[in-house]
Amino acid sequence: MTSQKSWIPEIMYEDAEDGGLSSHIPFIQVPVENEMPKVIFIFESRDTGDFEPGLEGEEVPVVQLDLHQYADMSILKEGLSIETYDAVRECLGLEKMSSAVTKGKKITESVRNNLS
Repeated sequence: MTSQKSWIPEIMYEDAEDGGLSSHIPFIQVPVENEMPKVIFIFESRDTGDFEPGLEGEEVPVVQLDLHQYADMSILKEGLSIETYDAVRECLGLEKMSSAVTKGKKITESVRNNLS
């Protein structure tokens, strides 16, 4: 793996009406020589409703920036016990792995039956 410092990931969105390849889920094109980031930092920007004078006296909206961090769940799954991983999933509003896997198998079975 080469140095990750020289690569800045860009979050992209498809503009296809039907969802195209990524079904309206943002994606990152990862160069061959790099890896997907394990954590992504994103600023949330919100207008405060206030204004301040700009460089030429014009009113410029004041924004509040809050930093958020998003972790790769597959990295957490590999590095945490199942109990801790399930606790993380529950904090995020997801089901425990055991019930998610069971539901996923049912969905896959239903899709296969519909294709037959």
